[in-house]
Amino acid sequence: MHRGFRQAVLTLLVCAGFGAQAGAQDAGAGVVNVAVTLTAPRDPARGAVTNLPVPRFVSLKTNEGNVRRGPGLTHRVDWVFTRPGMPLRITAEYENWRRVEDRDGAGGWIHYALLSGVRTVLIAEDMAEFRALPDRSAEVVAQAEYGVVAKLLECDANWCRINAEGEKGWVEKAMLWGAEPGEVVD
Repeated sequence: MHRGFRQAVLTLLVCAGFGAQAGAQDAGAGVVNVAVTLTAPRDPARGAVTNLPVPRFVSLKTNEGNVRRGPGLTHRVDWVFTRPGMPLRITAEYENWRRVEDRDGAGGWIHYALLSGVRTVLIAEDMAEFRALPDRSAEVVAQAEYGVVAKLLECDANWCRINAEGEKGWVEKAMLWGAEPGEVVD
């Protein structure tokens, strides 16, 4: 048993009026068993429901997703996201609801069934260049306009390999929204 936990149990027994030897006495001597449950503090960088990192990126699974003021069907719909595959950032969890935001910070609470773990990114610069390799001197193989949604294939610290309507290539992470700076995706 961990020394700190044992000390907490002994302290609780002593404070409750039992001697340090109370646990060793038999039940016929009037010993009251005291159960102590110690829980580790929840990591604020993890979701309360899924224990996945928060914030994290997901995508809209459906053609339409109601975004509500609070986590539940009784809350007013503030937004309707209508772009399947759109990247969204989860910032909180409550039961079957996830608080999400888009690139502009607009959002609210959406039911988890409307979200997908498939990672996508949004082109955040006009005419972003897709390169053959993650290097500014590599050959440009395609370009994408501002606002194009692409599937995220992999990322290193500064570049992401993406697929936009069949065109694949490496794009500087600074030109994308949907991947954190320094995040590595395999």
